Amino acid sequence: MKRITVIVLLAALTYSASAIKKQSRHVAPYAGYLFAYFEGGGDNNLQEQLRFAVSEDARNWYALNGNRPVVGSDSISESGGIRDPHILRGEDGYYYIVATDMNTAKNGWKENPGIVLMKSSDLVNWSHAKINLGKDWPKFSDAYWVWAPQTIYDRKAKKYMIYFTLQRTGDGRRSLITYYAYANSDFTAFESEPKQLFSAKYGSIDNDIIYKDGLYHLYYKGNTKDENGKEVKNGIQQATSRKLFGPWKEDFKYLDAYAGTKTHVEGSSVFPLHDGSGQWILMYDLYGSGRYEYQTSKDIINWSNEPQSFRKNFFPRHGSVISVTKDELQRLQQKWGWVLTHQFESNGNPLIRDKHTADPAVLIEGDTLWLFAGHDMEGNQKGYVMRDWLLYSTTDLKNWTEHPSPLHIDDFKWAKSKQAYAGHVAKGKDGRYYWYVSTNWCGIGVAVSDKITGPYKDALGKPLLTKEDCFDSKHSWCVIDPAILIDDDGTPYIIWGNRECYLAKLKDNMIEIDGPIKRIAINEEQPFTEAPWLHKYQGKYYLTYASEWPEKIAYSVADNIWGPYENKGVISEIAGNSNTTHPAIVEFKGQWLFFSHNGGLPDGTSYSRSVICEPLYYNANGDIQNIPPTAKGATITE
Repeated sequence: MKRITVIVLLAALTYSASAIKKQSRHVAPYAGYLFAYFEGGGDNNLQEQLRFAVSEDARNWYALNGNRPVVGSDSISESGGIRDPHILRGEDGYYYIVATDMNTAKNGWKENPGIVLMKSSDLVNWSHAKINLGKDWPKFSDAYWVWAPQTIYDRKAKKYMIYFTLQRTGDGRRSLITYYAYANSDFTAFESEPKQLFSAKYGSIDNDIIYKDGLYHLYYKGNTKDENGKEVKNGIQQATSRKLFGPWKEDFKYLDAYAGTKTHVEGSSVFPLHDGSGQWILMYDLYGSGRYEYQTSKDIINWSNEPQSFRKNFFPRHGSVISVTKDELQRLQQKWGWVLTHQFESNGNPLIRDKHTADPAVLIEGDTLWLFAGHDMEGNQKGYVMRDWLLYSTTDLKNWTEHPSPLHIDDFKWAKSKQAYAGHVAKGKDGRYYWYVSTNWCGIGVAVSDKITGPYKDALGKPLLTKEDCFDSKHSWCVIDPAILIDDDGTPYIIWGNRECYLAKLKDNMIEIDGPIKRIAINEEQPFTEAPWLHKYQGKYYLTYASEWPEKIAYSVADNIWGPYENKGVISEIAGNSNTTHPAIVEFKGQWLFFSHNGGLPDGTSYSRSVICEPLYYNANGDIQNIPPTAKGATITE
């Protein structure tokens, strides 16, 4: 029941071209978008709380704070829950949020008390207040549902107007009528008794008012009923008015692509893009199926027919959006964690210190090293909680760029395990990038992208390899830890395994196995556990892998990729504070580098790991020298 308003300007009320010009004198150019929402997945007791996500293009979204609440509902609401948060950029330099004060996890769909009001000068620190409509205003003592409030700035009154859907029970019936009241100067209460704003023929919820070109557009979830009062259709509708207070003219048309189908939507929200395209987005919550989609328009009247899906790592319910500046994006991420493109400096091991990273894989392109890593979601974890993969780049091992996560486990619909284990990216002969990932027992998948930074999409719609391909293995998690070697003649190979190590040739299309799968024999003096990595040095094949438990890094060497492999022993001892480790070896700017992971951060564990990098050296006979752990790590000398 909410919407999404990105008020591209001074405040919220006028999205006209003249207002945009006026706002541009006061607000820096926009660099991204902020999405305020409540969650539709996970623990029911944690869903109805305020969360934030950010985006650079309003289509690819990344949850802040690990998709945890940015403000707890127990601290701001009467019910202990909030729904339908609407965020507004105010004309006065403040930001405003209103939300439904409701806790369905605790109380079900019984009456809810009212509205939560929040105010901030920086998007990070928020004051809050509560309105209990029935208690605060005796005329509304029969209020049953007070739903989906939103705020708009009334330029004539020079006040912030809050409007909401109300159902009342005093006369034995329920209605769905839109009411409004002005907020007081502190944005802590209504300054006067609410009045009726809009009464749709068949009722409405989730109202969203946009002003454009001299006309107010009120979007809402409406319906059509037959002569017997039975609903026959529902969806997003629109009413218009020359004045904010009406009268409103309903056109009874449906805007969303799902009206009249068995797929129902609500919580519509309209906002403009600031990318110069002139486009607007109408987004809505497909609450029955857990999806969130949008349509586009250049006049906010005629909308595209085909809905599109947001790419996101969370499951939003009825939310709203505003445009934000570069400084605002930086402030939000400094508070709740970096998720968009940003630069940072690494000072030794661990390489990355604001996140827990694991299972490194590396790819060299020109003068840039690309580091692909798994993502342990939190510190002090007691088990593997990994939902996405991370991407970093550097030209000198000191100055790094973190790129938005290009791949999520949910991008593989078949991966019922929901576990984003180790992966490796390789470039195909077609110039595209192929990301091979393990999903525990569900198999090894492959995603593809035209750009190394993604986003990546499932290339097959099914696993490339499953446990059935691991013919000598009896356990379900044998099909993990893929790594790719592109041989000198351009032939791609994939290697993987747990307890048993398997190798196969790939076809040039990078998404099919070419020929038989073979098991690689590993000398039992240094048994194979998992995490194989293949590289070549002086014409020989070096197979590096995790051995024993807790794991060390050992390696074997062969003249032929299929073997036989000669055991060469351990080169890296047990990783600090981690039972697992995972090697990746590459030559970069004349220096051989050894990547792995440990539990080296203060809140590190075997399940909250961190990628490290050390220099790697060969003896004259080609043996790899022992690699001791250091705080300094590897450096590049130009």
